[in-house]
Amino acid sequence: MDIRNIAIIAHVDHGKTTLVDQLLKQSGAFRDNQAVAERAMDSNDIERERGITILAKCTSVEWKGTRINIVDTPGHADFGGEVERILSMVDGVCLLVDAAEGPMPQTKFVTSKALALGLKPIVVLNKVDKPDADADRALDQCFDLFAALGANDEQLDFPHIYASGRSGWADLELDGPRENLDALFDLIVRHVEPPRQLAAREQPFRMLATTLSADPFIGRILTGRVESGTLRAGETVKALSRSGEKLEQFRVSKILAFRGLTQQPIDVAEAGDIVTLAGMSKATVADTICDLSLDIPLPAQPIDPPTISVTFGINDSPLAGRDGKKVQSRVIRERLMKEAEVNVAIKVTDTPSGDAFEVAGRGELQMGVLIENMRREGFELSISRPRVLFTTENGVRMEPVEEVTIDVDDEYTGAVVEKLTGPRKGDLVEMRPAGAGKTRIIAHVPSRGLIGYQGEFLTDTRGSGVLNRIFHGWTPHKGEIQGRRQGVLISMENGTAVAYALWNLEERGKMFVNPQDPVYEGMIIGEHSRDNDLEVNPLKGKKLTNVRASGTDEAVRLTPPVIMSLEQAIAYIDDDELVEVTPSAIRLRKRFLDPHERKRQAKAS
Repeated sequence: MDIRNIAIIAHVDHGKTTLVDQLLKQSGAFRDNQAVAERAMDSNDIERERGITILAKCTSVEWKGTRINIVDTPGHADFGGEVERILSMVDGVCLLVDAAEGPMPQTKFVTSKALALGLKPIVVLNKVDKPDADADRALDQCFDLFAALGANDEQLDFPHIYASGRSGWADLELDGPRENLDALFDLIVRHVEPPRQLAAREQPFRMLATTLSADPFIGRILTGRVESGTLRAGETVKALSRSGEKLEQFRVSKILAFRGLTQQPIDVAEAGDIVTLAGMSKATVADTICDLSLDIPLPAQPIDPPTISVTFGINDSPLAGRDGKKVQSRVIRERLMKEAEVNVAIKVTDTPSGDAFEVAGRGELQMGVLIENMRREGFELSISRPRVLFTTENGVRMEPVEEVTIDVDDEYTGAVVEKLTGPRKGDLVEMRPAGAGKTRIIAHVPSRGLIGYQGEFLTDTRGSGVLNRIFHGWTPHKGEIQGRRQGVLISMENGTAVAYALWNLEERGKMFVNPQDPVYEGMIIGEHSRDNDLEVNPLKGKKLTNVRASGTDEAVRLTPPVIMSLEQAIAYIDDDELVEVTPSAIRLRKRFLDPHERKRQAKAS
């Protein structure tokens, strides 16, 4: 059978997963009466809740006798480790661009990787039925982007097609009949070259492992594209590391291939197809699985270095162990090591104390997703503020810089530019109109300056601004960046918060807790209205007398507290503070709960 391998790449929210849903439906991968969830490819709970793709996933459809293997990739740069490896498995890419927004930062990130690998893209101008869509402008911007990224003449001569993934149609002409996706299927079969590996079926078996996952029934499974030869279930192969060292020899217990949304066992894996193998115990991502006669590994994509690190520790607060079942450092370490094995963009190291672990990764979102997964699995953790990782080049201390692209209403432009270029030490690169009443701002800002900025940005733009960021490069250290300006309100007692006490504390600042919430000494219960920390008593009830006067016993009316999400809490804390994460609560606390110990540490530092 003829094979085509393609990846669908795009910026966050430009409609990749929705388009794949329609491709599956129209190719007959589902029965007419089959119940299929919306965005069927986003299988993970967090992906569904946030509407983002975190893990790259494969599927396959058949079209007029050709099997098309489709890989749905994440759009966020935090999960870029996935995208880079996935692109080495395919022979072509469909670049989805929102006809109203045009190419965006993550489009640029993924496209640069695809062009560098020599892949020839098909540009799909999606959402052309939106009222503010301008397909011609978006197409011109795509051409400019390809030229800026150093595309060759063949890549610049890209085919394009107009589509609406949600409505399920694609046409070569903007005013075409708009009936179905046949034109897109035909364009993929015509433009994407068949795998060059097809000619290598007579050679010994070789495959580069691209993604690793675990199946509850068959154990570790590795997915990749067969580079040469054929493999039958039951044959013995070996795994080579990137440096060519033999890791293990194992018998392939099962070969699975993607057929629609499910993986089905097959007897023979052939060159050019994307398959999943089971039976290994040590082999991991970027290793080569090959015939016993081979000794040279396949070249694997280098992985971009981590830019931030977070400390994961055991929960040692007075409320520890009430919520979660997994609280020991040994269990936390096992879980983190397992994550580092599957997710190559994460690095885990032990700290000297032994009860905390340094986890380095690509961004706050990636860390937030890992912590959220762990708390849902029953873990209790204490999390530090994210720290940016520095490097040294020729004796100069270098820090990571991100390219920030912001679309914002004209009236908020001044506030945004002032925040980015002033206290956050950013450099303004470009500012231009972006449609009706909107401005697009592009700036290079140190990663340190962006920690905790998202919430402030949404407040400054009344929730209407859109901020996207992507790793840009390294720059000499830019000096001190001011952190949080406000101090915090710290509980001085253990017990349960009382409404009357919180009502009296409201003039001191914003509250983070509700009445009846458990509190403990050293826990942060609110934000002080001034710049110093203040110890307060949230347990102090009203003294009762035997005199009753009209108006004194009216019900206490409280302002609703500020409830932070996990990412907001991690970005909010200072260096001497931690976030306590349990399956049912997110609390802020001081690193040292005892006030005398805090003073001692403050003097020492």
